[in-house]
Amino acid sequence: MKFDAPAGANPIDKLRVVGRPTDRIDGPRKTTGTAPYAYERHDVVPNQAYGYVVGAGIAKGRLTRLDVSAAKSAPGVLAVVSTLDMDRLPLSKMNTASLFGGAEIQHYHQAIALVVAETFEQARGAAFLLHPEYQATPGRFDLQAHEDAPLVGGSSGEGSGGPKLDRVGDFDMAFAQASVKLDQRYTTPDESHAMMEPHATIAAWDGDRLTIWTSNQMIAWNKRDLAKTLGMSPDKLRVDSPFIGGGFGGKLFVRADSVLAALGARAAGRPVKVALTRPLIFNNTTHRPATMQRIRLGAGRDGRLVAIAHESLSGDLPDGKPETAVAQTKLLYAGANRLISMRLATLDLPEGNAMRAPGEAPGLMALEMAMDEMAEALDMDPVRFRILNDTQTDPEKPGRPFSQRQLVECLRTGAARFGWDRRKPRPGTVRDGRWLVGMGVSAGFRNNLLQPSGARVRLDKRGTVTVETDMTDIGTGSYTIIAQTAAEMMGVELDQVVVRLGDSDFPASAGSGGQWGANNSTSGVYAACVKLRDAVARAGGLDPDRAEFSGGRVAAGGRSIRLADAALHGDLVGDDRIEYGSLAKQYQQSTFAAHFVEAAVDGFTGEVRLRRMLAVCAAGRILNPKTARSQVIGAMTMGAGGALMEELAVDKRRGFFVNHDLAGYEVPVHADIPHQDVVFLPEADPVSSPMKAKGVGELGLCGVAAAIANAVYNATGVRVRDYPVTLDKHLQRLPELA
Repeated sequence: MKFDAPAGANPIDKLRVVGRPTDRIDGPRKTTGTAPYAYERHDVVPNQAYGYVVGAGIAKGRLTRLDVSAAKSAPGVLAVVSTLDMDRLPLSKMNTASLFGGAEIQHYHQAIALVVAETFEQARGAAFLLHPEYQATPGRFDLQAHEDAPLVGGSSGEGSGGPKLDRVGDFDMAFAQASVKLDQRYTTPDESHAMMEPHATIAAWDGDRLTIWTSNQMIAWNKRDLAKTLGMSPDKLRVDSPFIGGGFGGKLFVRADSVLAALGARAAGRPVKVALTRPLIFNNTTHRPATMQRIRLGAGRDGRLVAIAHESLSGDLPDGKPETAVAQTKLLYAGANRLISMRLATLDLPEGNAMRAPGEAPGLMALEMAMDEMAEALDMDPVRFRILNDTQTDPEKPGRPFSQRQLVECLRTGAARFGWDRRKPRPGTVRDGRWLVGMGVSAGFRNNLLQPSGARVRLDKRGTVTVETDMTDIGTGSYTIIAQTAAEMMGVELDQVVVRLGDSDFPASAGSGGQWGANNSTSGVYAACVKLRDAVARAGGLDPDRAEFSGGRVAAGGRSIRLADAALHGDLVGDDRIEYGSLAKQYQQSTFAAHFVEAAVDGFTGEVRLRRMLAVCAAGRILNPKTARSQVIGAMTMGAGGALMEELAVDKRRGFFVNHDLAGYEVPVHADIPHQDVVFLPEADPVSSPMKAKGVGELGLCGVAAAIANAVYNATGVRVRDYPVTLDKHLQRLPELA
């Protein structure tokens, strides 16, 4: 199905099932332990052996020798696969760092060996018998030492990006002549995805055919890239990943667990399971790169922005990409004169790559703090300042409107609901005993990305509708919204729909990433259901153009038959995919939010405690308000981590992340999170898809950290521009308590 014109009225608009707050259909399996993650799939293939990955002990240089003799002789050991046994494996389209093969070491904990044994303990024990020898060379591990890095353009692949230098109008002159100016620098640290389920894979060969049961967000990408890395035909590879315990972008691409499980299974001659340990997850896989950002804003006395500059520096391995932290600044606020640029330093740290809302998450941490600082310089309320600088068209292309843009309504609704009028503009003036209390606000922004997505929908003689697509559920509720879509389209109840996901034998979907999964995958199911509806009507001798599906029946022209009867002589199948035309070029498609936070700071210790959080979102049609709310409050929680505690500590001598486990890398826990409220504004975007939806999972993160930082400033009067906002950064400057 080609979607190349705005959607008119269609069966989804009935909203009999779609749009209703619905419990997750996979919930019972999750709560009873019958939805196994990759490493737990003991029943898929017998006689599984255990692989243990060994990572490099240097960050840059060469592995000169690896003595495997003692490990091979250890009890229970079946095979030892050494990186010195083969040439460097080909890089896939999505990987920056080599996953295995050859002597070159590009980053700390790069995989150098896999030990396969009968038990995990035997494999781990034998791994410590390896004696690697290295020739280390000096590396580049300090982003601050490379502020003069070259300008580099790039894309996150998720709707954010741009050229290395983007000028509109005359920023320098406009900034120089502006009545009120801001020129500040902000930093965000390296961060880890720290998902619950580790990267894990079970691999089994049957002749020259390989099956992997893995934890991966993008099945079609995984199949394509793993086949290339292993030098095999994709049609001889099957990837299966029906349940995933979180990914946040860290499982978008093939990682070492899949590659080494396949190599280990080939070497051992039997199935092998591999899970990366936490230190390897932090150093061997990917992370969100640190940024150093400079923002300059110029405005007239009336508060209207006349000059906007956002410059960002990030780092990555050679041939890597920049963190696209400036992209949202091109679209979020009006302003005739602009300067946007990105610099990329070559570093020898582990690979930087996509983490939930790449680009916008760290970019808004800086931009929305700068907006608050500018509002204060103008002696203007921060909400009013943002509303004043709203725009309904692309600021760089004034003739290109937004398909939907309710940022102003997000801000106004949030301000009223949160009690923003009770906020005291002068920082450090509200006290609750020993606590300094403040409120903060930020805008949220994330682009809407369209991706082709396919599905197969089958009707059997029992009236059961089965949906098959390689779409994944990473905890987002994909099973449920796909079932809701099929139930709405075919006129059946939810319990008459079976959803099968995550298998590369199914039609390729958009996959889970970039906030595009819900809208695109359900649109693919919509397209397949249109085909199935046509087949059902024709099988029943009804006019497909007039057929109405409801209550498990199909009717047209005064005749009605049971849906099941149409399939009495064999299953009916609809197989199709959604493809998009040029609407994304005609309209800027984005999602918007307003985040409000109340924070308290202990006047004696500097400890920050969040008291209230509110997100107001405008993101197209919300397919399931219950699972969407869950996604947003999870994103708000992640934003709290980014604001207050998450930071990978870099050893700048040896080039690795020191706090590479969940004991040293702090993430929010229940006690850190207060009451969270989420509001979805009514919106249906006909330009986006036949579902008229967009996405909301990453929008819930974008801007949260800045709202928290702004609330802390309002509480204390101390501005911390280097994330995370930890107590050591403001303790000595807190106002005295009487």
